[in-house]
Amino acid sequence: MEPKVSIIMGSTSDLPVMEAAAKYLNEMKIPFEMNALSAHRTPEKVEEFARNAQKRGIHVIIAAAGMAAHLPGVIAAMTTLPVIGVPIKASLEGLDAMLAILQMPPGIPVATVAINGAQNAAILAVEILAINDPELHQKMLDFKEDLKIKVVKANEELAKISYEYKVG
Repeated sequence: MEPKVSIIMGSTSDLPVMEAAAKYLNEMKIPFEMNALSAHRTPEKVEEFARNAQKRGIHVIIAAAGMAAHLPGVIAAMTTLPVIGVPIKASLEGLDAMLAILQMPPGIPVATVAINGAQNAAILAVEILAINDPELHQKMLDFKEDLKIKVVKANEELAKISYEYKVG
């Protein structure tokens, strides 16, 4: 089994956040890999990874980074594969990482999800893969339908809670 998605993080300290992406890809039965590569500490390894990812069968890269958060942009500069950035809440409530990932120069796009939004990064990766995969597309339709059902059920449960001044 060859990986289709690569989850890259600047440090293994990002793993508690990035596990949400791994769990979602696993649930959807999407082969993936996980690696810790640092744009600052191992730049040559990042370059080797980015330049060879497509040749190895990778279709989408999810790159997480905190603080200076250069990893997603550096990877995007060296590949034509879609890169999804996950800003990690490491300092300044994650705003520094978010801005570093969002503010890419023209020609080097990085799709960016919410701070610590690893699950949404994985969902977006699967949506990208589903463009040419009818079976995976159906899984995504089912996933979205399940989200609707959960909200309807939650609202029904909420309606059962009573307070003296609650109307309706």
